[in-house]
Amino acid sequence: MSEAPKTPNLLEVKNLKQYFDINMGFFRSKPLKAVDDVSFAIKKGETLGLVGESGCGKTTVGRTILHLYKPTGGEVWYNGKKLETKEDIQEFRKKATMVFQDPYSSLNPRMTVSDIVGEPLDVHKLYSSKKEREERILELMGYVGLNSEHASRYAHEFSGGQRQRIGIARALAVNPEFIVCDEPVSALDVSIQAQVINMFDELQDKLGLTYLFIAHDLLVVRHISDRIAVMYLGKMVELADADEIYNHPLHPYSQSLLSAVPLPDPKAARANQRIALTGDIPSPLNAPSGCPFRTRCRYATEQCAQSMPPFEEVEPGHFVACHRIKEIG
Repeated sequence: MSEAPKTPNLLEVKNLKQYFDINMGFFRSKPLKAVDDVSFAIKKGETLGLVGESGCGKTTVGRTILHLYKPTGGEVWYNGKKLETKEDIQEFRKKATMVFQDPYSSLNPRMTVSDIVGEPLDVHKLYSSKKEREERILELMGYVGLNSEHASRYAHEFSGGQRQRIGIARALAVNPEFIVCDEPVSALDVSIQAQVINMFDELQDKLGLTYLFIAHDLLVVRHISDRIAVMYLGKMVELADADEIYNHPLHPYSQSLLSAVPLPDPKAARANQRIALTGDIPSPLNAPSGCPFRTRCRYATEQCAQSMPPFEEVEPGHFVACHRIKEIG
């Protein structure tokens, strides 16, 4: 029997770096390493979840991939082609887009829903007549559960969940293949979150979309992701299939994150051993030497202070950056 063909990678990120120069006074500046040497790939049609505490660099990864920030270093490859020139990036932006975290601030209050959804069509000139533009806007609104009556209304007339649907319709306007979802449900009520997540799932099946799904809520990420990557202080520390990460986390940071996830079963919740982290998150401006997690890690040794552990495949498809993985895994 011949093997099933492997799905090709749609997006590859190699050694991505994003540093911001912070003014320290007296004409001195210091680099804040928001994203430091991050590498991963996303296959066509899959969802990669990206998790970690606030300030770990998740959103910066998404924005740097889309070149909303110019990368300090590293490479972004899309469909086997490296993004280098302005023309490459413009072409890429017709196939890749973003859904933002806050539906309250990402929509222009002076524009009607029709104009918000139609704006990418205008920018990329994706219609040949006014009638075609209107039909396309109504089609996009239909995808996200809004009807034609909503088209002439303004964003402030809608609830948070509906506003996020408008944002998603706008993201779909360019007929994208790849969408960066930047914590798209964290500003919404829990009751609405499930509806929006299910809608992302349905749109993926219907339109063949590929997602980078950024979130800090691990339950949300598990529901939608095929694979999950864990970030800490600008570095990627673990990457594996969603079930593998949940059932068999190897990095001490991932183990701590998952021990804090609330369990619906009271018996299991009582048996669950919470792994509390000691110490505060270090500032990315003064990150520890070696492994960034060592100041809060119960397994840390002198070696952890001296060098950053390599991001290695320790089991098929399971990557971890930890010097002591053989002892603790």
